[in-house]
Amino acid sequence: MTGTAVDAGPRPTMTGTIRIRLRTPARRRNLELVLLIGALILSGAAVVLVQLGALGRLGGAVLSLEAGLAVLVIAGHVSLRVVAPDADPFVFPIAVLLNGIGIAEISRIDIAKGLNGWEAAGIRQIVWTGIALVVAFAVLLLIRNHRVLQRYRYVAMLSAIVLLLLPALPGIGRTVSGARVWIGIGPFSFQPGELAKIALAIFFAGYLVTARDSLSMVGRTFLGMRFPRARDLGPILIIWVLAMAVIVFQHDLGTALLYFGLFLVMIYVATGRLSWVVLGLLLFAGGAFVASRSLDYVAGRFDSWLDAFNPTIYGRAGGSYQLVQGLFGLANGGLVGTGLGQGSPALVPLAESDYIIASLGEELGLIGLFAILGLYLLFVSRGFRVGFTGQDDFGRLLGVGLSFVVALQVFIVVGGVTRVIPLTGLTTPFLAAGGSSLMANWIIVALLLRLSDAVRSQPQWVIDTAPIVVAAAGGEA
Repeated sequence: MTGTAVDAGPRPTMTGTIRIRLRTPARRRNLELVLLIGALILSGAAVVLVQLGALGRLGGAVLSLEAGLAVLVIAGHVSLRVVAPDADPFVFPIAVLLNGIGIAEISRIDIAKGLNGWEAAGIRQIVWTGIALVVAFAVLLLIRNHRVLQRYRYVAMLSAIVLLLLPALPGIGRTVSGARVWIGIGPFSFQPGELAKIALAIFFAGYLVTARDSLSMVGRTFLGMRFPRARDLGPILIIWVLAMAVIVFQHDLGTALLYFGLFLVMIYVATGRLSWVVLGLLLFAGGAFVASRSLDYVAGRFDSWLDAFNPTIYGRAGGSYQLVQGLFGLANGGLVGTGLGQGSPALVPLAESDYIIASLGEELGLIGLFAILGLYLLFVSRGFRVGFTGQDDFGRLLGVGLSFVVALQVFIVVGGVTRVIPLTGLTTPFLAAGGSSLMANWIIVALLLRLSDAVRSQPQWVIDTAPIVVAAAGGEA
């Protein structure tokens, strides 16, 4: 069989040149560097204004320690370029700025109290910040893939239980301001519940990834909401019992609310069922009501909240004196504040820790407080963004949980100081004095940076085509 060559003529075909460009992380890290420099300048300026306002001169160990801390922050930025080049560029600078503002205000309260050296809470805060930064970047180095944490969800659960039980042990447990949430070994004290919230977030994320189908797809519908079966109520009942145990045995209403609120939000995000939130709020409200009727500690907190200006409640031990003094300080600050170093924040008990918000509100005013709350809002929104854009369910739940811990803690503290809710003993993240709180919150920063690096490190392809007409020669059949 033979064939004849047939010339079909030129056949135009469309081809193109393809240019592939991988998104580079350099811009993100450069933006972070600019923001870090701005945060360090503002933090240093706050310390300078405190010293000029309170002393009329510059000096002391705070400025030199602040300079050393700035070097450590820049070193952390350099290490981020290596270990997490695609991490979110806003999380680290916001945490640095909040931490720096807290150091400035704490050192101002030290000046008012005449404290120097290691007795000064501001000096200890700088040292703890340095330790917390080192621990945070050690976490970044050790955890190169956040999915590894999912394997250890039950280890995290066991760790959280142990951390919560430690203050109850004789010999090392310490009672501070009526709450038994501290452990002490020699001159050092630590609040293990701060680390427990991170362990619980890891456990909740790992557990809900595997159990969310049974928690979300079955149940009966009532008033437009699908409620779970009785057999599926076990997790929320266990966490409720844990929260009530914290209130009863540790006298810590704020920590109980923090743990329970964390679980409610994470189970809602995992299942999308509002009924879990309704059930949880009813359970916690009922437990808090019973506790307020049966426990003197809780009843006293509610009395101080509802009737703070009653002279009897104001004058008694553990009454509303601290709450009222904080409100007077906020009122004295007005809209623009008295100025750093110009107010009288030391008149409020625990002004450097529980009431750091009232101290800042007096000297920075309502505008300054709104700016601080705006920083928290941006920090939490970046964390939520990391959670919602994650590549895996565990990472998404963990990102949302860690961000919500910070948001809820800020709400509980600010709500208590401003008398929106009963006062609790929680500390304001990054601002308040306390090494355990700083350590835990900087670990949260490290985990959010790791999660955001995993999200953004996915390749982004940019394809440009330039059409070219090519004449193809005829073939031979």
